[in-house]
Amino acid sequence: MTQLLSNGSRGLAVRNLQAALALAGFKIQVDGDFGDNTEAVVAAYQRNVGLVVDGVAGPKTLAALAGKDCARLLKESDQQQAADRLGVPLASIKAVNQVESRGEGFGANCRPVILYERHVMHARLQAHGITERTADNLAAQHPNLVNRKPGGYIGGPAEHQRLAQAKQQIHEAAALESASWGLFQIMGYHWQRLGYLDAQHFADTMALSEAAQLDAFVTLIETDPALHKALKARSWKQFARIYNGPNYAKNLYDVKLARAYAQFAGEQEKAA
Repeated sequence: MTQLLSNGSRGLAVRNLQAALALAGFKIQVDGDFGDNTEAVVAAYQRNVGLVVDGVAGPKTLAALAGKDCARLLKESDQQQAADRLGVPLASIKAVNQVESRGEGFGANCRPVILYERHVMHARLQAHGITERTADNLAAQHPNLVNRKPGGYIGGPAEHQRLAQAKQQIHEAAALESASWGLFQIMGYHWQRLGYLDAQHFADTMALSEAAQLDAFVTLIETDPALHKALKARSWKQFARIYNGPNYAKNLYDVKLARAYAQFAGEQEKAA
């Protein structure tokens, strides 16, 4: 389970975090209580090393404190560039990143996080000229790789095994198009819309960095005028409806986006 320490957290994990921040040269009380001061110090550390500044000690911040290579992780400057490109406040990008992203663009195997969708594979095979009957026959032979219904998920790095099997045993391009990739889980079949040479080029780019994954997400917004308009207007209900589909309200995506935006906008005003 992903460790996430934020204001209100308490215990040994918080104490270890505070001790690591103290060793990094920050003035902080090591008491196991994540209050306003610890939040401010975490934000200062994130700012100092170039990570996204949110005052929350998640796996990326903890990895940086442990001395791990963070070159491929999303940076504050990456989000600022995305905000400038879309013509929206930085707080809007931070809100979308917090609510709509998976939090991490790479898994423990250092490959981009993916989720292979067997029902999408059934459709993509037909998009590549394979008949519906043949797709159904393939589904009968490989139900976890091709199917009319979603499912068969293994989760985590093992999803790359499903993708590899689909590429090798069925159809390489269709398989790449049938997985969602990176921080924002963008479907591979969007490769042409996003300006990549082919599905493999898209997959290779998603393996470069979280900044490359954010760039794809920004292009996805740019190529959807209604989505871009909703983001610029901070119409979170409309943005969530378009991006998340009809179940957005059930999952409170619009409420979460509005709250996250208010939080980040407030923090920026205090820092100004």
